[in-house]
Amino acid sequence: MTGVTDQEPGATPAIELRGIGKRFPGVVANDDVNLAILPGEVHAIVGENGAGKSTLMKILYGMQRPDEGEIRVAGEPVAFRSPKDAIAAGIGMVHQHFMLAGNLTVLENVVLGAEPRRFGALDWSEARWRLDAMARAHDTPLDPDRTVDSLSVGEKQRVEILKVLYRGARVLILDEPTGVLVPQEVDALFATLRELKAQGVTIAFISHKLHEVLAIADRVTVMRAGRTVTTVDAGSVTTGELAELMVGSELPSPSTRTTHVTDVPELEVAGLGARGEGDRWLVEGIDLSVRRGEIAGVAGVEGNGQAELVELLLGLRHADAGTIRLGGEDVTAWPTRRRREAGMGYVPEDRHARGLLLSAPLWENVMLGRQGAEPFAHRGILRPKAARERTREVIERFDVRTPGEHVAAHALSGGNQQKLIMGREILGLPKLLIAAHPTRGVDVGAQAAIWEEIRNARDAGLAVLLISADLDEIIGLSDRLHVMFRGRLVAELDPDEVTPEVLGSYMTGARGQVGAA
Repeated sequence: MTGVTDQEPGATPAIELRGIGKRFPGVVANDDVNLAILPGEVHAIVGENGAGKSTLMKILYGMQRPDEGEIRVAGEPVAFRSPKDAIAAGIGMVHQHFMLAGNLTVLENVVLGAEPRRFGALDWSEARWRLDAMARAHDTPLDPDRTVDSLSVGEKQRVEILKVLYRGARVLILDEPTGVLVPQEVDALFATLRELKAQGVTIAFISHKLHEVLAIADRVTVMRAGRTVTTVDAGSVTTGELAELMVGSELPSPSTRTTHVTDVPELEVAGLGARGEGDRWLVEGIDLSVRRGEIAGVAGVEGNGQAELVELLLGLRHADAGTIRLGGEDVTAWPTRRRREAGMGYVPEDRHARGLLLSAPLWENVMLGRQGAEPFAHRGILRPKAARERTREVIERFDVRTPGEHVAAHALSGGNQQKLIMGREILGLPKLLIAAHPTRGVDVGAQAAIWEEIRNARDAGLAVLLISADLDEIIGLSDRLHVMFRGRLVAELDPDEVTPEVLGSYMTGARGQVGAA
């Protein structure tokens, strides 16, 4: 492998981090980190979960302060006390989870907190002119009067980018920007990034998708265990070599075609639907079954009813139409706890909001959802010893990197949090596992481990409903593949034959809809 750069080229870096250190109780997040990003380059930062990437970017954006080290912007030392300081220095950040107000328009979101004023009043004509000029200059066309709730995921991301550029950012930090995009939207994003680069904008690009990193980045810095390992030219390495630098192993593949599907349906859904505000159907006419020993995939761009479908299945949302049967029994009217105790396992798409109690120790988190049942309770009395024993089993079997079961959940990296949740659910011996975006935001090592556990559980007879926007994942793991668009299942495809591009076209409505191209 060639292209390792021991010294940065002669140009003054747009951003330079020297000897950055950051510690939390029991954890060294950054340890003598050195990073230089040159003006007008796309610089990727990759590494395992827990490698320190997010902490480093939070320090650069002023969200956290380093314990030691120095930040330089265009060669000048700076000390950021808040994101406001970073923005004033020309640094902006687009977070993995969008920070937009859905009920406001594109224009209102972009100018929020930075409104131009004239004679003390908000100057809407000036704001509109500036947004229009900026959107045309950066080739990111958007209707300024549309509400954000009506936008696609890719369009929302454009709003986030425009929002940062509107505040004068010349350095753009993108945290997992392609995690929720289909291939066509990734292509559009990369076209925008190349346009920004051509105009001199400097981009820090954090991602776990190594083929995308090599497609867009000029250089790549690899982090491991809180330290910077090396910086390489993107054109000099392969995805496999990059994976080995990160985790010491080749890239995992989700692909599996050995089938263990039985004829016994575990989940049967008929005519399922739910209304939202204004009596509009959020989910409508869902007919779906998942058999024992089968992974049934549901692919869709976020916001097309997948989250509502999961809530209906778990009893977190009331069904306005249809029935749900688990193991042949009608559970449509059952509360969530009863469904969980009857055998519904759940890996949520947002592990912080619905998967964990972040301030609680791991052993308490392992009881969640089944804290009233054996072995965690007996005759209404909790059994902490049993919970601690189960947690140690989860830690060992699922390779959760932690000092022990008493550590608080927030101290784990995202990948280890996800492995803990997966272990909790699978060792709970469910009949049906609902896995929503199970590998979102985790590194290649954790991704491989989670895929292997899903396959093993399926092979042992578990019925799995997999919801994912990762096209390689959903094609590679699924035995049957459904596409969800605007609250309906619009297609059933053969995972052996479908390509990511064709699947993406169904997900965006270009195929499978009446009158679609």
